[in-house]
Parts: sequence; C-alpha cells; structure tokens
Amino acid sequence: MNVALISPEFYSLARRTNLASVTESLARALAFEGAKVCLFIPRCASMDENLLRGATEAGRITIKDFEFGDTEFRILHLTVAGIPTYVFDNEKWFNKHNPYGNEEGPYEDNWRRYALFSQAVLEGFAVVDFKPAVLHCMDWTTGLIPVYHHIKYAATESDAPVAKAGTWFSIHNLAMQGVFERDILPRIGIPHSEFKSENGVALDGKVNFMKAGADYATVIGTHSGAHAERIQLQDRGHGLERLFLRRKKVLAGISNGIDYAAWDPSKDKILSANFSAADKDPIKSKLKCKSDLQKALGLDNGPRQPIASLIGRWDADSGFDLLANRFPDILERGIQLVILGTGPPELTAKLKNLESTFKGRCKIVEGFTPHITHQLMGGSDIMILPSHYQPTNPMYAIGMRYGVVPLVYERGGLDDKIVSMAASKTGTGFTFDPYTGDAVLEALEECLTLYKDTTGWRRLVKRCLAEDFSWGKTAREYLLAYRGVTRRARAARTEI
Repeated sequence: MNVALISPEFYSLARRTNLASVTESLARALAFEGAKVCLFIPRCASMDENLLRGATEAGRITIKDFEFGDTEFRILHLTVAGIPTYVFDNEKWFNKHNPYGNEEGPYEDNWRRYALFSQAVLEGFAVVDFKPAVLHCMDWTTGLIPVYHHIKYAATESDAPVAKAGTWFSIHNLAMQGVFERDILPRIGIPHSEFKSENGVALDGKVNFMKAGADYATVIGTHSGAHAERIQLQDRGHGLERLFLRRKKVLAGISNGIDYAAWDPSKDKILSANFSAADKDPIKSKLKCKSDLQKALGLDNGPRQPIASLIGRWDADSGFDLLANRFPDILERGIQLVILGTGPPELTAKLKNLESTFKGRCKIVEGFTPHITHQLMGGSDIMILPSHYQPTNPMYAIGMRYGVVPLVYERGGLDDKIVSMAASKTGTGFTFDPYTGDAVLEALEECLTLYKDTTGWRRLVKRCLAEDFSWGKTAREYLLAYRGVTRRARAARTEI
C-alpha cells in the first residue's frame, strides 16, 4: 500500500514537539510492515543543511497566492531514516522559519504558509510520480489537505495521481487547532460556501484548520479507542465534540507505539541488571537497578523503599499543578520521589527547596537526558502520570516496558491501555478519579498497600512487562485501518 505521510515535523529532520518522534516512528514501522511510505514535509530553519546538500531536485511546483502572486516550491528528494522524503523548499514562507513560531509566539501568517504547503503537496504527487492510496495528514497544519483534496480532486473528474486517494487526519494535540479569521478564505482559494459549521471549515465564526481536517477527511484518527469515545463527550473535545459525535462512524483510535529497540530492559546497556517478562522474578534485577539509581541520584539506599517517578514538563498540561502542593504528602508516605523535567525558574526553585527539605528522599532532575531516563525506568517502582489529558504521552508505555507500575487519571484517555487494579485482580496499574490531589493520594495508598505484598506486586510487574506497545503492533493496526479508508474513498467517488 502506498502511504503519503504529511507532517511539519520528522525527528531526523525537524523536531519541535513529540509529533516529530511519532511521525518518524510510524513511518519506519509502516515501511517495515511492507507499506511504501513517502514523507512530505516543508523545509524549516532547523533542518540540517549538510543533510539537505545530499538532496536532489525532484521538480518544482507553482501555487497561486491571491495576494502576492505565484509562489514556487522546489521539491527536494532524499532518504531520511530509511524513508523516501520530499522536502518542500520555499525561501519566503518556510526556509527561514520554524514549523510553528518563535520565542514571540506562533507566526501570524501560519494560515498562509500551511495553505500554500497543502496545495503544493497535492500538486506535487504528479511531479514526484507517487500515487498514494492514503494521505495521512498529521495535526492541524495539514488540516486543509482534506479540504483541497475534496474540492479540487475527489469531487471532480480529475485524473491526478492523488484523486482516488483516501485521507486520514491524525489529531495529535487537540488543544492546538489553527484558528484564523474568516477573511483568509479568498486569500487561500477556499470558497465562502465551505464556511459552515457542518461539513465545513467554520467553528465559532472563524476558520479552524483542525476542524477542517476532521470534517473533510475520509477517516479521523486519534490516540486510542477510549480517547475517540471520550472526545465526543461535552467539554472533552476542545469545542469539536459535536463534530466527533456526528462523525463517530469514521473516528478511529490507534495508540502510538514506543521504540522497542531503544527501550528494551533485557538489553539496555545503561542498566546495572537486565530483565524481561520471561524472568521468573524480574524484581531481583529491578532491585539492583534501584540501588544503582539511588547511588546516582544521592537517594537513601533502601532496597524495599518504593521509588515513584514523575516525568514531564512542570506545567498544567502535564497535570503538575494538581500535585504541586501535595509533594510533601506523597513523601511523608515513605516514598522516594524523583521529578524529572523542565519548567519556569520560579517553580524550579520551589522544587529545589523541596529537595533540600526531604534530602535523600527527593531528587529534582532538570532536563531530559537519556542516561538518567533509562536509569529511572530501570529503578522506579511507580510512575505518577497526573495529566488530565495524556493519550499521546508515551511514558506510560515506556514505564510498563520496564516494569514500572503506572498511576493515571481514570478518564485521561488511557483506560483502554491500563486496566485498573480496582476493576480487576489482573489489572496493570492504578487510577484516580475525581481529578483532585486527594484522589491521587488515595490511589497511591492502594498502590503502596499492594507494594507490601511481594507476591502480588511481582505479578503486577510481570503483567506490565508483558504488555505489547511496540510500533510494529501499531503499524499493523494502521495498515488494517487504511483498508477502511480506501473502501470509504471508493464508495464516496461512486456517490459523486
């Protein structure tokens, strides 16, 4: 199957958010499973010039700009991370820009930039001689691709290579939607007839790129089955609940995978002892890793002292505000706490004060270094993931891969990936609800009670280790789902 993966980020080329690693990992996994995958990406300022020097020019595309005249894109062809890649090069709108913005915030002309890129990609398939079965569009910056595809190709008698393709629109970060004023429509070549709330590009009187992609795509993709269900509920879809409810038959949830080559406790050279689900007692090896972690971080060396880790940005999106005033309560329960991430200086200072108060029991690690992160996975017992909304966060899967028991918000979008111990004796983690600090502490108490039961905890850890969150599994689910995209695209053409 031919798959065109269209994204503003790709880890080996341009990375600003977690979308970069998701895009690259998915592309590689799909290719490994036999799909012919090509990446289509706009050039940006942070791309490696040495890498781009090895590119060849595949052709040029001219796109009509209704204010500034014709805009030309050079299409550069190279192979990145084993994936055939087409970089859309444009000096005025892309080459000197980052994907989204700078230190002052998002670029005000993002609407124009990504409208031009979207049109260039669709025109570019004929130039690069690639006939996709599926256009897989990643997040709001690609939201106009399903719109242009419908208007210019799918709903016409076009014989362009892209005309018969189906579109899959992946929602990565639902909070970032690309919202602009209505007056951009004539400037990006979209008729005002498409400015409507149902089957259109409008939401709350403005043009919404995320909404446009979700409304025009053949299939909408999100990060899990549970999340697909949840965003249809009132106040859970960031204003798009009615759309998701209306299009629920084409709303699919497939969880992102993790790189099992990079995250493999049975072969991880950073760990002082290796282990896997096949071990009779992986806890023995994890205790060695715990001792190594405690020495590295200056924590008290107690083998039966439970270590809880909290990884992520120190902000509300990560749920950090929920626990900011409850860390002393957590530490007073006999837990060692490691907080790894980044945040504003004033909050970092408060956390350092916490570290001083609970010396030997609390460690603050600024930044994200692979070495410490691997050590933390090997030695931690519990991972606290307090985010209100976290289906894109891979840390739960990485943690479980290393036998770290997750503690998550029950309605945060991971309930089809983590089975609560409160619901089943064969659960794989602990959940809290309602979304309060007290609820987190109650769930933590349940977790610590089981931790004291050596046999019960060993069984839980082995169940976590046995879970399959590989990108290979994810890719196979996508390839199966893509068949549904192509079937629906054929059916839609028949109706025209």
